[in-house]
Amino acid sequence: MQQPKEKYSLWTAIAMILGIVIGSGIFFKGDNILVYTEGNILYGVLVFVIGAIAIIFGGLSIGELAARTNLPGGLVTYANTFIGHRIGCIFGWFQIFIYFPTLVAVVSWVVGIYMSILFGWKTTLEGQILIGFGFFTFTFLLNTFSARLGGYFQTTATVIKLIPLFLIAVLGLIFGDPAMAIPKEAVESVQSFSWLMAIGPIAFSYDGWIVSTSISHEIKNAKVNLPRALTIAPIFVLITYVLYFVGISVLVGPDRVVEMGDAHVYYAAEQIAGYWGAKAILIFIIVSVMGTVNGLVLGYIRLPYSLALLQMFPYAEIVQKIHPKYETPVYAALIAFVISVIWTIIHYITQKFNLLPNSDVSEISVAITYVLLAVLYIKVIQMYKRKEIIGKIRGIFNPIMAILGSGIVLLGGMQNPLFVYYAFFCILVMIGAVIYYQRTIQNQK
Repeated sequence: MQQPKEKYSLWTAIAMILGIVIGSGIFFKGDNILVYTEGNILYGVLVFVIGAIAIIFGGLSIGELAARTNLPGGLVTYANTFIGHRIGCIFGWFQIFIYFPTLVAVVSWVVGIYMSILFGWKTTLEGQILIGFGFFTFTFLLNTFSARLGGYFQTTATVIKLIPLFLIAVLGLIFGDPAMAIPKEAVESVQSFSWLMAIGPIAFSYDGWIVSTSISHEIKNAKVNLPRALTIAPIFVLITYVLYFVGISVLVGPDRVVEMGDAHVYYAAEQIAGYWGAKAILIFIIVSVMGTVNGLVLGYIRLPYSLALLQMFPYAEIVQKIHPKYETPVYAALIAFVISVIWTIIHYITQKFNLLPNSDVSEISVAITYVLLAVLYIKVIQMYKRKEIIGKIRGIFNPIMAILGSGIVLLGGMQNPLFVYYAFFCILVMIGAVIYYQRTIQNQK
């Protein structure tokens, strides 16, 4: 069985998590969060903290499984190894056909949005989508034919993206009005709990941390370094998000953020650094969003390969081949690219006809993902009961909190008007996975 060499360090694993999580949602979901909280910054912060439960304790719990195997596949392998082959196939098909490509499509579109703002292009939705398509095509080529360059780009983009985040956070608190964070009507507005609907965009802002598990077999000393990365990165993300959200909200003003939508980031940068300074900050932001796309692609192209190794994907003998020169699964990358193109078209249709108001196709994917993750968290509890995991904190408290976090994310996702239809489609994909697996087993017999 061919496997890529171990070439990524602990820092690359941390950078991958930070690079995917930070740099997309936080920049273009801030206005969505304030829409749901009716401009209340305090409740926005509260929802950020609540949403962090899923990522922090989820990372700690998945880290228990990651420490016990270095086989390729990430979540797919964890489900396959610790629960069963059918569940592993379900995880894999969901990630390949729904989760990863929806994120690639949406975040690439964000690249198109900010590129248009940077250069002052009066682009339509079609123009933004085309720019995004061009960029994710480039990242697929980069990570397929030069894995090391893809890793270097990921690390560099992570460092760059922290610059505008902390700059806006610090200067926003200095030159803005911190009193906005605690409005006088806070007591009255909390009674409606309508602000909990902000969990949807919050979940998107936090999502991506689990993608790092897809390169676990290529991380040096993965059994030690991956759990460390899954612990360190989420806590850093929470602190960074809260500081940035408060900083930009008090600088621009919550009402202005809601009114301007995605353009509020550029407006804040212009307030801080003037016209040319704003251009420079926006370039940093664009690079950071590009880093998110790169990280997603870096993980995505390995999933069809991982499933093929387990004979859970069509034409497995071809898909699992590693190119001798590029040391990457080229056929798997091609499959991932084609599926991403299809979801880009679907995303375009939903945005063009406003089928998902104040949302997009990826938010529901994220919510369903956390339902699947809960299955792994339950397995951690079972392993504790069998004394395979020592300590009540690691074996009981962490996974229970992770399950609670998953429930919160699901609750937020269910507020989407198309959730039922989307969930039904996800179930069909999962059923397809089980049927394919059953037929594969029968043929082997």
